[in-house]
Amino acid sequence: MALYLVVLVAVLPYRKSEEFRDQTIGCVAMFLASLLLRPVCRSLVRRALPWISLELRALVWSAAVGAIAAFVTELAILRVVRLVWTDLLVNVVQFSVVLFLWCTLYFSIKQWQQSARERERLLIAEREARDARLSALRYQLNPHSLFNSLNAVSTLVLRGDAPRATRMLSQISSLLRASFDGPTISEIPFSQELDFAEKYLAIEKTRLGDRLQVVVEAAPESLDAAVPSMLLQPLLENSVRHGVGRLREGGVIGIQTRIVDDRLRLIVTNSGPHRDAESQVDENRPGIGLANTTERLKRLYGPACDFALSWPHDGGCEVTIQLPFKKIADRVEEMSCAQ
Repeated sequence: MALYLVVLVAVLPYRKSEEFRDQTIGCVAMFLASLLLRPVCRSLVRRALPWISLELRALVWSAAVGAIAAFVTELAILRVVRLVWTDLLVNVVQFSVVLFLWCTLYFSIKQWQQSARERERLLIAEREARDARLSALRYQLNPHSLFNSLNAVSTLVLRGDAPRATRMLSQISSLLRASFDGPTISEIPFSQELDFAEKYLAIEKTRLGDRLQVVVEAAPESLDAAVPSMLLQPLLENSVRHGVGRLREGGVIGIQTRIVDDRLRLIVTNSGPHRDAESQVDENRPGIGLANTTERLKRLYGPACDFALSWPHDGGCEVTIQLPFKKIADRVEEMSCAQ
């Protein structure tokens, strides 16, 4: 409509009905051509191609559709009496340029909308991370585990094992300080997340003793990867509470990371009893920790994230998380540009 108004203003000084008619036919032809290009542009946007690839494909499609629209326009204006090839060539170029600009505008609008959605998703993730920080004892540090740790401290005191009791109290204090200190951000380096997880596991090792063994196999290149804060803690808490803690002889908790096809693959495994009928029923009712984790991953990464649970035949549980691999510096730069 805006293009049609501009064209009308341009031909207004001529005051010829033929000019108005010809330009109207041309604008209608371009409008119909844009309708043909719209599903093509939509398909290109969904493929998430680089900008240059989008523009090159748009140029080819615009030239093809523009040539057809120009030819149809010439036939409609001249009523198949004769074709002036020079005029037809000029119209082909004009139609192709206008349609190419229309495609570029379409891509720009779609990318702006996607950026707006990403900014909104990041803002929501930041708010959820802040709320999770304020309620860390309830959602990430399950009170049951904290009470067990405090009970273990009191037991050590009654037994006269003051050094272990003091060490456990220091570990609990260090974990709580790590939960609340520092700026509230949605993503942190995996090395920092691993350090926080080790503080939690140190408390459990003091409580369970030799019954709990921890094996960490983190690829060096994954230590700088951006991961959601407090990603590991609820997974490790479930590993202790529902896995190793239920075995009299104890077991092993494993943390493994590697980079596969520009994605960070995080695997948390634990020794534990086999699933029974009750656990199979509870599988469809995840606890607060898993529900919180999956929702935060969904908010932060959308469909680019994979979260899977599996139960090996020899018992225990395995959690596999795959995230887009980005270093924390690159992620912070993206967030700054989005703002």
